[in-house]
Amino acid sequence: MILAIDAGTTGVTTLSVDSSGNIVARGYQEFPQHYPQPGYVEHDLEEIWSATLVSVKQVIDQVGTGFQAIGITNQRETVGIWDRKTTEPNCRAIVWQDRRTTEILAELNAGPNVQRITGLPLDPYFSASKLRWIAKNDLATWSKVVSGESVVGTIDTFLISKLTAGAVHVTDASNASRTQLFDIHTGSWSEELLELFEIPFEALAQVVDSSGVVGMSAPEAFFGLAIPIAGIAGDQQAALFGQTQFDVGGAKCTFGTGAFILQNIGNKALVQDNGLITTVAWQIDNQITYANEGSVFVSGAAVQWLRDELKIISKASEIEDLALTVSDNGGVVFVPALTGLGAPYWIPDARGTVFGLTRGTERGHLARATLEAIAFQVKDVFDAMNTTLSTLRVDGGASANNLLMQIQADLLQTPIQRPKQVESTGIGAAHLAGLGIGLWDINQLRALNTVETVFQPAHDLDAEYLRWKKAVSATIAFANH
Repeated sequence: MILAIDAGTTGVTTLSVDSSGNIVARGYQEFPQHYPQPGYVEHDLEEIWSATLVSVKQVIDQVGTGFQAIGITNQRETVGIWDRKTTEPNCRAIVWQDRRTTEILAELNAGPNVQRITGLPLDPYFSASKLRWIAKNDLATWSKVVSGESVVGTIDTFLISKLTAGAVHVTDASNASRTQLFDIHTGSWSEELLELFEIPFEALAQVVDSSGVVGMSAPEAFFGLAIPIAGIAGDQQAALFGQTQFDVGGAKCTFGTGAFILQNIGNKALVQDNGLITTVAWQIDNQITYANEGSVFVSGAAVQWLRDELKIISKASEIEDLALTVSDNGGVVFVPALTGLGAPYWIPDARGTVFGLTRGTERGHLARATLEAIAFQVKDVFDAMNTTLSTLRVDGGASANNLLMQIQADLLQTPIQRPKQVESTGIGAAHLAGLGIGLWDINQLRALNTVETVFQPAHDLDAEYLRWKKAVSATIAFANH
């Protein structure tokens, strides 16, 4: 069995995957979200580690400890600081959704050059500006980074530090490519950008392959187990790998907290000025495979907002039935820019808007408008990609929503393929780890991913999409006012 740890934005999922690629056990533990002020989103790294241990223990209780390797996948741009020796965090991690660094980025005035090097636009989304903010606003914490007492890293790096009791400080190329400090063309940290953001090289992790053994779990830190850590990838890249989109042109959309669309573009990094990101998909045997990506910040998070703040549903799974209580959206259009607008707009100051409310608006109309908004945002990204797809693979929790998947097929006029196992992120981490210890080869992995459901286009939603574009324009105008 392979142990796959998927440290997401709201919780940690752990899977046990057998040699046939089947999930034989699953654990899950949420951890708290911290919002100290508007626009700020933070995580306590120790709470993430505690959630990891709980979810792993749930799996061990089901299937025992016979694991051949560990694969790790994670929320990406979130960045933290911890003691190099003890692994104790020095401050809360700043989450990818956090918007506090808008002013810091405006001061840099280096956008085109940064994007040329990293494939990423200047935006609070990425890690570098978050570290610069800590340096300017938490001098005690940053002094330990400068002195070498503390290190910085993304969540994969933190988990590996914990798993190895501080012995290993690494990240893979896919996670490194999300920091805005990594030169995707040379496959190394950029001296120019480290100087621009004023971050010491010595604090950063060593960049390694996404597949291959990088260390062993320390028995004293991890249930008495010494297991090779053999797979690492950012969550969306792991999902692309788990969906076996190994060929140029292969694409997937993960419907999670956000919606993330990645398309394999091969071994050349073609940085484009179309609102999309160019990123490292994975690095295997020192060979980088790249992807174009469109990042939608709020997808499933919009459903969580309906559940937790508006309280019009009690469980996220209820939204489909509620949306089906009405035949259409009743004229309601929702732009869920609750943490700004991501691709292809990149407007961090945008805020969510709802148009078309009347006295006759029901909960079902807002529920349906929310599902449509998720699908509209995905169409925005594919329009920017200007690509023709024969099919689109989907995964993530919200991909289980049949109404959403049908709306997506209708909007893209493309068949939507949903695999038997929609936890492609964890599956991808397991595949990378199994590949790293020789359990599988690439051709064997292709055979493990099977499609269970196909949603064929059945309706024309051009008019609805046009209304959405007008709503987005109004939202942007309000943000710029």
